[in-house]
Amino acid sequence: MTMNAISSPPARRSRTAYLTAVAVAGALGLLSACGGSSHPKPAGTVTPPPITPSTSPTSGQPSAARAANAVTIKNFAFSPAKLTVKAGTKVTWTNTDQDTHTVTSKKGSGGPLKSGGLTTNATYSYTFTKPGTYAYYCTIHPFMTATVEVTP
Repeated sequence: MTMNAISSPPARRSRTAYLTAVAVAGALGLLSACGGSSHPKPAGTVTPPPITPSTSPTSGQPSAARAANAVTIKNFAFSPAKLTVKAGTKVTWTNTDQDTHTVTSKKGSGGPLKSGGLTTNATYSYTFTKPGTYAYYCTIHPFMTATVEVTP
């Protein structure tokens, strides 16, 4: 039996097509698995609706009090990294990352901050009543650190 350069045995073509299909399916499966967050959301986590900042009734601009007492979690960092507020001030953290984060007082500090996992657009608030410096971090990503300094 003589074969020309264009044709190949049917069994070989079938096996090659099968192996190619399996390889493509495997690659697509890996790619689709990589598309999500590297940290699964805890079961039962509820994401609240996005919060829109309050605005001043006269200017329509975000109120200074809201902006001065807010911490944004973005790009695996707390911003601002150091916040100074007066005693009695409520501070609100908002997670704008795709990954879940926490706001937790540093180990051994006895600090009061202990949020659950904050999913995208979730918030956590705490009212600081005593002056002092409160160091905190994300328990999921311990390199994320910041402080709140509370003045009298």
